[in-house]
Amino acid sequence: MITLEEFNQDFLQSILSDSESRGLLKAQSFFELVCEDLMQVGDLTNNYTMAEFIKTGCEIYGYDYDEGRRLLTLINFQFFQESYIETLTKQQVNTKFKRLKKFAELSMAGLYSELEETSEAYAMAYHIYRNMYNKLIDKIRLVVLTDGKVTRSISKIPNDFINGIDCEHQIIDIQYLYSIFMSENGTGPYEIEVNIPYLKVHNASSEYQSYLCIMDGEQLFKIYDEYGQKLLEQNVRTFLQFKGGVNKGIRNTIQYKPDMFFAYNNGITATATHVETKDGYINKITDFQIVNGGQTTSAIYAAKKNSKIDISNVSVQMKLSVVNNVEKKSEFVSSVSQYANTQNKVNKSDFFSNSPFHKEMKDYSKRIWVPAHGGSQKRSRWFYERVRGEYLNEQAYLTPVRKKQFQIENPKSQLIEKTFLAKSENSWNRKPYIVSKGAQYSFGEFATTVTDTLEKNQLAITESYFKDAIARVILFRTTEKLVSQADWYENAFRAQTVTYSIALLSHIINKKKLFFDFVRIWKEQRLPDELMELMKVITKAVYEKITNQPTGAANIAQWCKKEECWKDVCNIDIDLKSIRKMFRDREEVKYVQKSEKQQKELDKGIEVQAFVIQTSKENWIQLYGYYWNSDNLRSLTITQRDILKKYTDGKIPLPSEKQSKVLYSLYQKAIKEGWEVLNS
Repeated sequence: MITLEEFNQDFLQSILSDSESRGLLKAQSFFELVCEDLMQVGDLTNNYTMAEFIKTGCEIYGYDYDEGRRLLTLINFQFFQESYIETLTKQQVNTKFKRLKKFAELSMAGLYSELEETSEAYAMAYHIYRNMYNKLIDKIRLVVLTDGKVTRSISKIPNDFINGIDCEHQIIDIQYLYSIFMSENGTGPYEIEVNIPYLKVHNASSEYQSYLCIMDGEQLFKIYDEYGQKLLEQNVRTFLQFKGGVNKGIRNTIQYKPDMFFAYNNGITATATHVETKDGYINKITDFQIVNGGQTTSAIYAAKKNSKIDISNVSVQMKLSVVNNVEKKSEFVSSVSQYANTQNKVNKSDFFSNSPFHKEMKDYSKRIWVPAHGGSQKRSRWFYERVRGEYLNEQAYLTPVRKKQFQIENPKSQLIEKTFLAKSENSWNRKPYIVSKGAQYSFGEFATTVTDTLEKNQLAITESYFKDAIARVILFRTTEKLVSQADWYENAFRAQTVTYSIALLSHIINKKKLFFDFVRIWKEQRLPDELMELMKVITKAVYEKITNQPTGAANIAQWCKKEECWKDVCNIDIDLKSIRKMFRDREEVKYVQKSEKQQKELDKGIEVQAFVIQTSKENWIQLYGYYWNSDNLRSLTITQRDILKKYTDGKIPLPSEKQSKVLYSLYQKAIKEGWEVLNS
């Protein structure tokens, strides 16, 4: 198991690597990495924005606004950047909170009018002022981030008031970040206290235990008010407001027929890893996740929060499934989500966590070595991290020698997370306005694009795609570094400048019907000098364009989220002559793509045949029994039945590739339906 000290060392290395590769200050990297983690677990929303303002008595580095909960979050930090874990003292905590509070008070008094309109601080101060003026803030949360450990003398910080608005305080220290890591790796639960009547459901499965429960509206409201998106972090839906017919029906029932809500509504489906019960009531739930019914939950919350509708007579049925094997929690939750969500149309991209894309990227990252460059004799790979913590987790039980070897072969500077990959790919796919909406929103768009690609052609993720994708990551990181070091850069809107610059390069290349050669970047693991010089020209032109938004447009950060901004940037004219050697012939590109797909199809066919032959005959006999003794037999075609029967009877000693594909698909189909191989 990873200790807190080991986690701290790895976390610090992540910051140093990120800072160096992207040209950021270490403190900026620390702030970004922590906030990304908080977004993923629901402590911050997709509206989170970084913005810095430091003045006598004031200090703030970012803010977030949760529209559903009408919660404003203001963020400060204390970064020690020590190899050992420092202690955050009570005095330091009080100072950080006092400076945040001062900024909130000044912003509500109209601070934005004194700031430069092209600064991120202006957008932040104006956002706070506008929401305060329109009475859209019910609660303020002051947050201090730190890589230290909060002093034991601080057990709880009492709530305060800012301009009559309830204000709470939260400290995110290294212990809290460690708990997020442990939770994502199946060992760090969080608990909620409840008082819910239940009926235990009898079932023969050893994988889970189910309960039928009834939760009243007020209790559901309080849970969501406290935990917010954390309850829905693995749910496939977000609240759709009261737009669709289903959601309007939910609101009407809450308002006009609350006593009929239980009869009309399908309720919620939830998962957990543990429950505690007493006298017919569940009083504690560990790792509570609402996997179906996010709309119901949010609608009940919004009805009381926004519309002041009485929800005391609302009763909600809940099917709660408790997984017995914590290590299979993610897989279990994902499967329950997929099969439970049937009320509204759910895109397959919503289940992207189960996509073959991740497996393909992981497989390539494990077997493809980076070309030797810069005189280095060390062999290394790019490490694809689907879930934050995988990199550290793979080293958990290695000996010191093996651990050192792992880090040489998988250097921290070559670690790539799925959200960063999404940002890089969306930029090259000419969607900078999507990237500007935030990491999670960008990832959702990327998931949709990849899912569509995989549905059309399952062989789309080839070795060339992997190498090109890494080259685009190098392009993105290098561009970040160029912007950070530019003499014209004023420490604002770097993220928007980078994504728009890469998108503009891609746009011009695409417009001229050229094919960019990423192979050279992959081989050298850096940008050629001529491309570096061109990106300096592009980034400056883009920065000047986006920071001079049209009259009447929203602030710069909001303007960059609009497609109109992208159309405006597309008008920038850039000469590509300096990088003419970096384009490939159209026919060459098509030939390489065709060859790779043929090779991949061949490899896939061999893998399927190997699986069928290596799986024991006893398993195939059990599979045949599963189909024969259930209604599923009628779902099989005559060909499928014939091949399965002949293979189990020994009449097909060595199945062909086509026969193997049929047998493999039947095997996987049965597993998805809940079939398990019984050990003899």
